[in-house]
Amino acid sequence: MINSGKLAGRTLFITGASRGIGKAIALKAARDGANIVVAAKTAEPHPKLPGTIYTAAAEIEQAGGKAHPCIVDVRDEKQVRTAIADAVAKFGGIDIVVNNASAISLTSTPDTDMKRYDLMHHINTRGTFLVSKECLPHLEKSNHGHILNISPPLSMKAKWFGPHVAYTMAKYGMSMCVLGMAAEFRDRGIAVNALWPRTAIHTAAIEMLTGPDSASWSRKPEIMADAAYAILCREPKQFTGEFFIDDEVLESVGIKDLTDYACVRENADKLMVDFFVESKDAEAVKENTAPAPAGDDKIPQLFKKIEALLSPEIVSKTQAVYQFNISGAKQDTWYLDLKNGAGACGTGTPPAAPDATLTMNSTNFFDMFSGKLKAAPAYMSGKLKIKGDFQKALKLEKLMKALKSKL
Repeated sequence: MINSGKLAGRTLFITGASRGIGKAIALKAARDGANIVVAAKTAEPHPKLPGTIYTAAAEIEQAGGKAHPCIVDVRDEKQVRTAIADAVAKFGGIDIVVNNASAISLTSTPDTDMKRYDLMHHINTRGTFLVSKECLPHLEKSNHGHILNISPPLSMKAKWFGPHVAYTMAKYGMSMCVLGMAAEFRDRGIAVNALWPRTAIHTAAIEMLTGPDSASWSRKPEIMADAAYAILCREPKQFTGEFFIDDEVLESVGIKDLTDYACVRENADKLMVDFFVESKDAEAVKENTAPAPAGDDKIPQLFKKIEALLSPEIVSKTQAVYQFNISGAKQDTWYLDLKNGAGACGTGTPPAAPDATLTMNSTNFFDMFSGKLKAAPAYMSGKLKIKGDFQKALKLEKLMKALKSKL
């Protein structure tokens, strides 16, 4: 998407802008000559995630913008207020706020400790509310006041809550800020909207969560940046309270071919649908509604083939014990020991405590082990529930690849 120059001279306060979607939005606006306040925690290099507020600021300057890196933990009122005051002193005001900072934990209620619960709610919901509240006096002075939250459309479907209610509550808190503040600030001429991706977006954080293969079924952060840019260039008084999806925004401005946004162009039509949105493709929507299990009779045969493939080499590479709770016409429990000896599998609970317990219906289970369904997308779409060590659960991908040609 070509820049129009409409954000030249505008000041954007972007939380979580040191990497990922936040940085991509910052760079897009910078190409117009915008001023970017990089409000994020990472001042020193993270051991697993690339980028700091200073490296992001350097990229913004190289792209043509002006950058002001600020160490900001959005949970800290003093840090937020100081960063806003510094931004106003440096750039003369704030025109646009992008609430991008977020924490994620895709855990069930028993597996969500309260420290992680508090982190998600303090960053996602409280942080969004705090930053918006503190920036409000400056947005009121602007003739182009925008708040854009990177949060999903609100939906009361149980499938968005069941697998990870704590995370959903925290993200929906950001979306509730959109709903409420849009109505509250409408007469002040400030637009408050949300933007969410149709598909998974490949970032360093997602790769750390789901593994290096995540790029094969994801789009680049640039699709979110281009969609955000299109929204933020609009006149704020003309629309507010909208829950935008990235591809719909781009289609509205004439961009219909989204192939280049795919991390792997050959997989542009095989992308994983993100949380909280339905696939545009009718068959994919049908797939996401959890088809009636039809793989019960195949499960024993499948485990026989798995058993034939077991070897000390696979065990040494995996070092994990799995329990599978498989639903269908009846509830079955199977185990796979890839930690001891040459490996073993069978019915019932494993002899040793499982490192990961995977729960899904028999059809999806068979599809996963035959290569038709990958573990990470299955988990993120709610078809697979994982209890225990998430990373060890994803190690099953290697076994699935070995099985694919034999099933």
